[in-house]
Amino acid sequence: MFGDWWRRIRRGVAGGVRQRVTRRGLVFTAAAVLVGIGAFVSANNLLFLLFAVMLAALLVSGLVSRLTLAELQVDFSLPEHIAARQKAAARVQIRNQKRLTAFSVRLSGVQPSPIPADLYFPVLPPRSVVQVTVEAEFPRRGRYRENAFEFSTRFPFGFTERRIRVTLERDILVYPCLEPQPGFPELLHAVNGEIEARLRGRGSDFYRIRPYEPLESARHVDWKATAHTGELQVREFAQDQDPLAVLVLDLPSGLTRPAWFERVVECCSYLVWHTAQRDARVRFRTQYYDLSIPAEGDVYHVLRYLAVVSPAAGPEVPEPPEEPACSVVFTARAHAFEEAGWELAFFVTPETFPAAAAESMAAAEP
Repeated sequence: MFGDWWRRIRRGVAGGVRQRVTRRGLVFTAAAVLVGIGAFVSANNLLFLLFAVMLAALLVSGLVSRLTLAELQVDFSLPEHIAARQKAAARVQIRNQKRLTAFSVRLSGVQPSPIPADLYFPVLPPRSVVQVTVEAEFPRRGRYRENAFEFSTRFPFGFTERRIRVTLERDILVYPCLEPQPGFPELLHAVNGEIEARLRGRGSDFYRIRPYEPLESARHVDWKATAHTGELQVREFAQDQDPLAVLVLDLPSGLTRPAWFERVVECCSYLVWHTAQRDARVRFRTQYYDLSIPAEGDVYHVLRYLAVVSPAAGPEVPEPPEEPACSVVFTARAHAFEEAGWELAFFVTPETFPAAAAESMAAAEP
């Protein structure tokens, strides 16, 4: 039974344990060497006894630190939807599977790590689970398949610091940052204004009362409002169908402008997220992707695509929508889109975000 228990401990610490001698350990080791030299030179039994006790302390320190880190497991849980550079509440669980109490254990993330600071656990009871909530933050969008953590301890005497690395094989998808960046709110305001203008129609839902315009039908005149204001007023109704916003991301434009491409990916995410909150219909397109919200999916389908999208050479400019829409095109080839029928769209070009364009040009230079 003891042999099985010892083999489990050895498996728990084998292969991943690293050791670093601390300053206290160096001082103690130097003192032990001096005591040993003095014992051999003077043949003093008391010095021999003291030397033996100091060697035993070093051996016990190494053994206890190994036992402390043996059979420790970590689990890391995140919310379903995570955006880059935005804090999210994460749950960290530490499981001590052995029958011994673990003292003075520190957990840290291996960079790049979503955990910003080390976590310290003074006591981990045997056969127990300790859970803490921390703020996790991912620096960039993308797919994170491995998350590495390190357990470390200086228990019991602080002579050495032992570390063991634990890698979690977990697929974490991080969306682009949804926080407003310079230029994003202005573009969103323009899109919202266009959507607001397209809300006017001849549907069944009342929209507003406004002044009469020449050549309008008299059947829409609101006589009560006209009598109240002294001028002709008409009733305006909302369209039966929600307005359409079309966002187009030109993938080939990012081949020579990586920094600008990352900026417009975040801008796409920002516009898609906030436009969808207005209950407007959104159609997001690239050379290889086309999705309408909410007819074919929700906003998270688009965010998942934008989390992993990358510049790519592809077919030419896509066809413009057949129905009236508010279109925003992210491209460095505005002239090509204009020739293809997108002349009424809002164009977001490298000149729109000059700082990102400058970074792209600097990165492209040899």
